[in-house]
Order: sequence, then structure tokens, then C-alpha cells
Amino acid sequence: MSKITTELLLERAVPKSTRLRKIKILNLSRLQIATEDLEPQLFSHLRHLQELDLSDNLLERLPDNLSLPNLRILNCNNNQLEDVTALQQFPQLEELSYMNNVYLTASDDYKVMFLLQNLRQLNGKDVTKLANHVRVVNSRELTSRVTAHWGKNFRNQLSKTLSPEQLKSIRKKFVKSAQAHVAYGPSSLSDFTRWRVKMIAEEFLTSLINQEDNPAPEAGEKEEEEEEEKEEEEEEEEKDKIAESMAETENKAASKGTVTPSKRKGARSRGGAASKRSRSQSSSKEEPSPSPKKTSRLQDERRPEEQRASRLQTKESQTAQDPEGAHRNGGRLPKAHSHKRSRKQKQEDKEEEEEEEEEEDEKDVCSSPAKDSEGEETISLEPVHFLQCHSKGNNRDDFKTQLWACVFEPPLDCGTRKDPVVSSSRTAATCGGDSVCLVNCETGIVLKKYKVTGEEFFTVTWTTLTMVTNDGRKKRHNVLAAAGRRGIVKLIHVAADYCYGEIKAHKKPIATACFSPVTETHLFTASYDKKICVWDIGVPDCDYNFKERQLMVLETVDTPLRIALVPSCPDRYLVAGCEKGCFAWDIRLDEKQPKNRPHDVEFQFPDDEGNETSSHRVDGLAFLNEDIVVSKSSKTGSINLWSWSRSFKEQGKGSRRTVQAVILAELEWSSTDLPYLTLSTCPTEEYVFCGDEKGSVWLYDLSNHLSALSAAREDRAAKRIGPSQVLKWPELKANGEPLTDVLVNNVVADPSFTYLVALTDVNIAAIWKKA
Repeated sequence: MSKITTELLLERAVPKSTRLRKIKILNLSRLQIATEDLEPQLFSHLRHLQELDLSDNLLERLPDNLSLPNLRILNCNNNQLEDVTALQQFPQLEELSYMNNVYLTASDDYKVMFLLQNLRQLNGKDVTKLANHVRVVNSRELTSRVTAHWGKNFRNQLSKTLSPEQLKSIRKKFVKSAQAHVAYGPSSLSDFTRWRVKMIAEEFLTSLINQEDNPAPEAGEKEEEEEEEKEEEEEEEEKDKIAESMAETENKAASKGTVTPSKRKGARSRGGAASKRSRSQSSSKEEPSPSPKKTSRLQDERRPEEQRASRLQTKESQTAQDPEGAHRNGGRLPKAHSHKRSRKQKQEDKEEEEEEEEEEDEKDVCSSPAKDSEGEETISLEPVHFLQCHSKGNNRDDFKTQLWACVFEPPLDCGTRKDPVVSSSRTAATCGGDSVCLVNCETGIVLKKYKVTGEEFFTVTWTTLTMVTNDGRKKRHNVLAAAGRRGIVKLIHVAADYCYGEIKAHKKPIATACFSPVTETHLFTASYDKKICVWDIGVPDCDYNFKERQLMVLETVDTPLRIALVPSCPDRYLVAGCEKGCFAWDIRLDEKQPKNRPHDVEFQFPDDEGNETSSHRVDGLAFLNEDIVVSKSSKTGSINLWSWSRSFKEQGKGSRRTVQAVILAELEWSSTDLPYLTLSTCPTEEYVFCGDEKGSVWLYDLSNHLSALSAAREDRAAKRIGPSQVLKWPELKANGEPLTDVLVNNVVADPSFTYLVALTDVNIAAIWKKA
């Protein structure tokens, strides 16, 4: 590795120089330079350096004190930079390039444009207008939203009597809350938004604290100060006039040129930039190619007497053609309502409250009832987007593709992100038909689309892998696994837009899959071949080479439809809802146990006649907390809440046995007998969600019931709990005709319950946002 010395700098100067202070152009490319090689003391002698080339090196970051006050052009292409904030030490920088730094994102571009006021070109493109938008419009909008967030949630917490520790606590809570809830722009810029929101929130709170410490003067004092300022200004103007007249007199007497006196009073410039926020939508034209005829999801396993065949086979898709490729945006139905409007944030509390009242008046929330069965106020959910992004051949008339699964992207807890990580993500992965889409739930923009001709995806799931770079550094990246009819698992590195591998997991379709929360590389796949396989997918190297390994095979008596790892012991037990019952397996990787394992326990549930039965379809299964399981549907019109710890007894260990599920409560639901309308839970907010055959979404707020349910006796009759509210399907039109007969296959909320996504059998993903 080449170490930087004075001789090297003089040699690499353009042209070669004899003194460091005379160098204006310096080429340090292709020298295998690392960050520690850039010694600030040596670079401090390059006071007149204007152009620096550091391309094709090994730089992870730039030192904070290089002392290059006149640097105007910087080339950092083909390095390993992770952060750009150190570039603010070069205030005169006009042209900057850092292409092929894999850890830098669009958020870093925006950070640079904000930090460098003189920047004209970035990576070879003119960014003058965009940079002005980032510094002015973007900052103004974020400041407005941060101020509104303070006024709505923290205004009453600030007082003069707070101690420094209390102020510090409020500051920390406010900054973290603002980063989690203030959103603006696309999801790809969320890192920049959180970075700016943190900066704005801290500045805003500092100004508020200063106002508390130094209150504004009384009205009379203000008038006196204004009068004094006016008198001082008038005196200055008179002095200027006297000086001018004296200078003119001297000039006439001397008859030698003209002297222009400098004015003491500075002119105040008022600048205002008005710009309209525009949203660009990119569309891609695709060449047609054969697409398979759409059939029932369970075509391979269907029975004539079952009603699922009548449900799923009534919709036949026309043959459409489509190559494998990536789309930016799919077709979108018109929004039911639009409530997004740009507003200037007023400092006066009165006007701020008026704006909040206007928002409340304008909201049209498709929810009923206004109160739940116990008279408690329900949450307000606003329908914001209705997306048709899984269309075959990008056909806007495709209302037959069924959407099956949705999972929100987990936040990265380390890696290149320097800001605190929020508890939830706005990006959701959805699957249906031959495509997997990544959707920004805030903007409704389809960020990425992955397609496989001839596939029908049934499931998607996320994990976060710790990958190792060429130089041995560890980085955290989100990986998406998608699977469906072909029985093949696709592994997608989302940040790189790259499907780096596939696992031929089963010979029949994969119904559902999930990753272990304990071991990030362990993947569970449940298939129509009546097996649940456990895989170690490994960690790809820098060239995306990986090696998967099958760890275990769990044998089922019929098709597994839903699987869930027990939260209290996710490395020990797995529960599955199948076509003919609900079962549990011991999944410990113990050498004494066989690789192929039958189930350990079969759970019985009451049927419509009150008899205990185990031979029933369980097409919905999820944990509400570490103990309470939510499942359906052994009994028409209800969803069961039952206790895992009370139901799963340790006696009889080592033998297959049948036990009665300890039912804690029953949730009232639709009386339909249509299958595969699955449910989901939001454990952090203690909610249960389930769609129905009429396009409605049933919401159950169980926060006020869990304590009583956990303490309930086993011999007590199960309590009936009604929905907190039901979101009705809005009136949408397709080609001028009302869109009716909508089935909601799945409903999923993000961990903080900010967004609610409903997937339908008419190729529409509906998104609600909590108001």
C-alpha cells in the first residue's frame, strides 16, 4: 500500500511542483489509499489545492480536518465510502463525483446537496435546481411537519420548571418520535429524511428552550425598541448624506476623478422560491410472452366437493405475455380521496389548530361503527392508495390476479445508516401472480417489481443478513425470500436490486414461508407436498456465492397453510395450521432426534355443535403475544383466541398426542364459509385483523381484554368479543363500472400500526393510514 508523503504529493501534482502550497491539481488515484493514509497535517499545506482525484482507492470515509479551503473539484469514484457528511468541510466544492461506492444511496446525494451550498455538479449531472429544492422547499416542508408534530404531541410538556435531565429526556423523545412519524418524499430517501428531521427537531427545540429562558419583551417595550431603532437608522442616514456631500465638495475642488462612499446601512434582500412538488411516474413497455392460465391456488390438491375450487376457479385469466424484468410502477386506480396538501407552517398556535380542524373535517374514513361494542372510541383510518401493481403484462384491465401475502420490510439496526432506527418501515413487499412488488405505503409508489414468467407467488418473507465485503468488513442487508407454485425460493438482495440465488425447496407449490427470529439464515417453507422443510440459506459472499443446507423435514398429515414460531421459544416449537387440523413440532436441532419428524401435538377445537374436533381446516394462524394464539376456522363466524402454554402440556413427552386447545375467547367474524381469508396480528398494538368476502376489514382491539383473558379459568365459557370497527370497501370503479364482489385474502399492518394493507382477489392492494 502506498503511503502518502511530501515527495509523492509533489510527484503526483499536475503539473509537477516543487512546493506543496503551489499545487492546484492533484491526482492520487489508483494508489490503494485507505482512510488512515490521508494525514491532515500533511494536507494542511495544500492551501491552494482546487482539484483532487481520489478515485479507485480503498477509502471508507474522509478525515474531518483535511483543511482544503479552496477545493472545488473532488473525484471519489470507485471507493468504499459509507458516509458523506465529512464533505461539508469543503464549502467551496462545485463538482463532486462518487460513483460506484456501493454503500452510498440516493439519501447521501440529498445530504451532499444540502451540505454543500456551492455544488453545481454531482456524479456528472447538473443538480443546481434540485439542490435548491432540497435546501429550500424540502427543508421548509420538513420544518413545517416537525413543528406540527411538536404542537400536536409535545406542546404541553415544556415548562420553565423542568430540570436539565427532564429537558434532555423530552428532547430525546421528541427527536425519536419526529423521526418515526414525520415523512416526506419517497421511501428511498427515508434515511435523508430522518437525518434532516433529527437536525430540524433539535434546532426547533433549542429555539423553544431559548424563548422560555429569554421571554419576548412586553408590547410597550417593543414599541420603545422600534422607535430607538428608527432614530438610530435616521441618524445613520443623515451621517451618510453629510459624508457624501463632503466627498462631492472635495472632488469638485480637486477635479480628480470620483469617489463612491460605502454605505453603512446594509440592504436587506428578500428572496422567496416557489416551486411545485411534482411526482414522476415511469412506465416500461414490455414485449409479450406466454403466461400460464390462471387456476386455483390449490389446483394440484383440489377436491370436487370443496368450495375453494368453486371460489378460485371462477376467475380465469386471459393469456398475457411478459418477460422477466423490473418495473418502477404498476397500474394504479384513482384514489378514493386525496388529503395531501402543502401548507406553510404558521407560528401562531391559533392558525395551527385551525389547520388541524380542517384536516379532521376533510377526512372521509370508511369505518363503522364509530365506537366499539364497549363504547370506546375507535381509531381513525384513512384510505390513501388503491394499487393495481401485479397486473399480467401490465394490463390495466386485469382484475383477476389474486394477491396473497404482504410483509413490511424490517428496519436495519446497524450498517451504513448513522441515524437512530425507527421501529417500523413504510416499505411493504406484496406478492401475487407472477410478480413481487415493493411499495412505499406513504406515497403509493411501487419502488421495485420483480417478475418471473410462469410463476405464481404465494408468500414473501424478510430476513437481515450480515454480509462480509471484500476487505472483511461486515454489513447488514435486508434479503427477501419469495416462493409459490413452482416450489422454488427466490432470494433477492433488495438494496442491490438483484436476485442472487434460488433454492429448489419442494416439488410442489410452497404455500407459506417464514424466517427464524433467532437465527437469521434459517428459513421454514411449508408445501403442498405435506412437508415443512427447515433450511439454512447461508450468507452470500461478496460475489453472491452461497450454499443452502436442509436441516430438518417436518411431516404433516395434510397441506400446511399457515406456520408460526412460538414467540416464547422460537428455536424450539413451531405451530402449523393445515387443511386437516392444527399441529405442533419440536424443531430443536438435536442430533439425537431424526431429521424427518412427525408432529408432537394435535390440537382440538370446538365445532358448530360444540363438539371437540381436530379434523378441520385452519387457514388463519398467528400469535398475538408470547402466549395467545389466534386461529380460524373450526367454527363458522368466529375466530379463536387460545393459550399456547395451557394447551401444550409437557406430559406424554416423546409420543404423538391430541390435546384440547384452551379457548380464551371467540372473536365475532363473518358467517362466510369461504376458505383462505387469512388473519394477522399486530402484537405491539394488540390488534387482530381479518378480511371477509364483501371486501370489508375487521379490526379487533384487544388491549383492554388481554389481562382478563390471561387470568380466566379454563372451565369458564369462552367470551364473545365483537370487532372494534369494520372498514367497508369503498366505492371504486373500473372502466366506468363499480368494482364489486371483492374478497380480502389478507390484511397486514406494520409493527407500529401506521399503515394497514389489504390484499384482494381482484388485483388491488388497498392501503389505509392511521390519521
